[in-house]
Amino acid sequence: MALTEKELEQKHMDDVVAKIKQAEKRHQSEINKVEQDRKDIMDDFKNNVRIKTGSYAGIMETGLTVRQQQQLLQERENSWQHATQRLEVLEKLEKKPYFARIDFTENDGKQESIYIGLGSFADTPDHFMIYDWRAPISSIYYDGKLGEVTYDTPDGPQTAVLTLKRQFMVEDGKIITLFDTDETVGDQMLLEVLDESSDIKMKSIVTTIQKEQNKIIRDTKSDLLFVQGAAGSGKTSAVLQRVAYLLYRYRGNLSSSQVVLFSPNQLFNDYIDQVLPELGEQNMVQMTYYQYSQRRLPKIHVETLQERFDEDNQPLRRKISALKSSLTMFNATTNYSDYLNTAGMRFRDIKYNGEIFFSKKDIKKIYYSFNSNYNLRNRLSATKEKLIKILNSKVGELAKQDSIQKQIQDLSREELNELYGDEPRNFVNGDQELKFLARSYVMKQLRPVQRAIVRNRFLSINKQFVHFMRNIPELVDLAKFDLTLEQWNDDVDMTISRLKNHKLTIADVTIYLYLYDLITGKRGEVDIKHIFIDEIQDYTAYQLAYLKFGFPRAKFTMLGDLNQAIFTKENSHTLLDELGTMFDKDKTKVIQLTQSYRSTQQITDFTKEVLVNGEKVTSFARKGPLPTITIDSDEEKLVNDVVMQLHRNDAEKMTTAIIGKTLAECEKLTEELKQKGAQVTLIKTENQRLVPGIIVVPAFLAKGLEFDAVIMWNANRNNYHDESERQLVYTICSRAMYRLDIFAVKELTPLMDRVNPELYEML
Repeated sequence: MALTEKELEQKHMDDVVAKIKQAEKRHQSEINKVEQDRKDIMDDFKNNVRIKTGSYAGIMETGLTVRQQQQLLQERENSWQHATQRLEVLEKLEKKPYFARIDFTENDGKQESIYIGLGSFADTPDHFMIYDWRAPISSIYYDGKLGEVTYDTPDGPQTAVLTLKRQFMVEDGKIITLFDTDETVGDQMLLEVLDESSDIKMKSIVTTIQKEQNKIIRDTKSDLLFVQGAAGSGKTSAVLQRVAYLLYRYRGNLSSSQVVLFSPNQLFNDYIDQVLPELGEQNMVQMTYYQYSQRRLPKIHVETLQERFDEDNQPLRRKISALKSSLTMFNATTNYSDYLNTAGMRFRDIKYNGEIFFSKKDIKKIYYSFNSNYNLRNRLSATKEKLIKILNSKVGELAKQDSIQKQIQDLSREELNELYGDEPRNFVNGDQELKFLARSYVMKQLRPVQRAIVRNRFLSINKQFVHFMRNIPELVDLAKFDLTLEQWNDDVDMTISRLKNHKLTIADVTIYLYLYDLITGKRGEVDIKHIFIDEIQDYTAYQLAYLKFGFPRAKFTMLGDLNQAIFTKENSHTLLDELGTMFDKDKTKVIQLTQSYRSTQQITDFTKEVLVNGEKVTSFARKGPLPTITIDSDEEKLVNDVVMQLHRNDAEKMTTAIIGKTLAECEKLTEELKQKGAQVTLIKTENQRLVPGIIVVPAFLAKGLEFDAVIMWNANRNNYHDESERQLVYTICSRAMYRLDIFAVKELTPLMDRVNPELYEML
């Protein structure tokens, strides 16, 4: 009896798995051999290397022997690392060798069948049984429909005729089911994957990459790739696969340490930290903008996410924030730095033992004594050079003083030995020796002065920052931002007060850092080649311009959802226009992902009606229950209803997040739930880890996360009444994958008035 397609494919998979197992044995054997070699080299080093320091030749011989041993160890270390990494890939391939097959005919009439998996595998050097999903040929699977297709190769574009596209669902080397499709990933397979429960870690999407996502992943030409993606459209997943693709494509020229991801919060970093290792790559550098700012200013408290969310959001504050966050302000900072080339620099005295050693007046005179064509970097460098030169001449003068020579004679043997250092003690006479010791002594005493010069401590960045802020009315037309001079000066007074208490808002800190970098001539981190920024809608134009300045050689990938701007609100929609002035238009690419895969059709249809003039969102045909709304007369009844909903979710084995508006509200609710016996974990800070079970989390920490079930806590008129909170409501609701339950005391928020009543169920 003839075998079915599934049986034939299983037979092929069994053959591939058998060869993978053979390769695993070879790699394990290689690892064992390398580890034994490493042990032998260490034993040989201990037994045979003799330290010879009696002569220069002996020291050289010892150094060369040690170097040889180090090189041998390094070679073994590299072999061990390569074999270990390869073994890890093979172990993954053994469980799920591949997820797709494509058949195509090349121009020369040759027919090919290739299988695509998480990594490549060849049983002989020129026979690939599995192709890495990032290989050029694999792009046919993601981009092409049946018929003629074009794909990029190192030799240029190639065409072929695609005759079969087959997808596999595999568990432990066994084919569960297979689909033949004309699409990138058939709806059947996508539904199977999407119906899996949520976890506390994001998973790789390699098996379900869509055509639009593939454009994001394989783009290598853009200096700026901007991805506008609806909530749950897979933009973050696609970008993580993009990192893996770039590391594969530029292997040897790009390492994970040259890739930086700016993420919305630390919780999110924790959520995504398994994706790249799952794809066989090391994690890139991950940080939040807050961490990036705070590590540069350890002595200043930078406004946290919570403080930013809770701050007074009155119309005047919004106007001032709009100015401080604008490209106008960024350009004003640059123009101010040009002015500093001729006047206006603020300096501090350099003191020694409480007395002025270099006065700020003298430093200023030196600073502005150089040619007018000097830039700030050269001017600062030349000033330091001149101050060091003066310091050295003063060392010579002080060393001749009788009081210093007397202090030398009073030193102990240990203190004198310290002054000699490594200097050979073959002095011509005692006078020369005393002169040398006196000079060493004075240099040691004046080291704090030298350190102050080298570390720019004669600059006064705080005074400079305040001087700049005071001069903004001369540099910017305040009327264009609907601000008066008095309003601006009042804000500067508040900023000065904060600075005296070693605090700065996130908007002020970016201005502060950019000004400092301009004054000191910092050239940015030139080794970084790729910058990824997630949740771009919560960044300001000033911050993005500053990041472009701070990473001058990097290509940027920015992604976000303009519907979810929690902090920048209406300003987020002007972001694309402003980015257009920062990057070459010919090297800018905008990709829009409108299909939402996270939520069921019922939840997506509900959440998009919360928006007014929102970016386009289309739901995927995945069914689930209607969102529910529960309104109770008081808070105690509402808490009881939430507890009952938690029991229902728990019975269905769903991960649940209760999302409140503020941290204070979440803290209160957590206590009330615990008193009623509910097992819940409160996420208070972004540095906490995500844990299994029910979590209570404030809205500003929920960005980028997803859960089977979401309970929106107290969505009433009192809590959500301002039009500016519409995007926040959308963000909370769009975290839900399968169930969305909204609870409110007395009266539902008017921000949901426009939602069609047929799209939810009142309980």
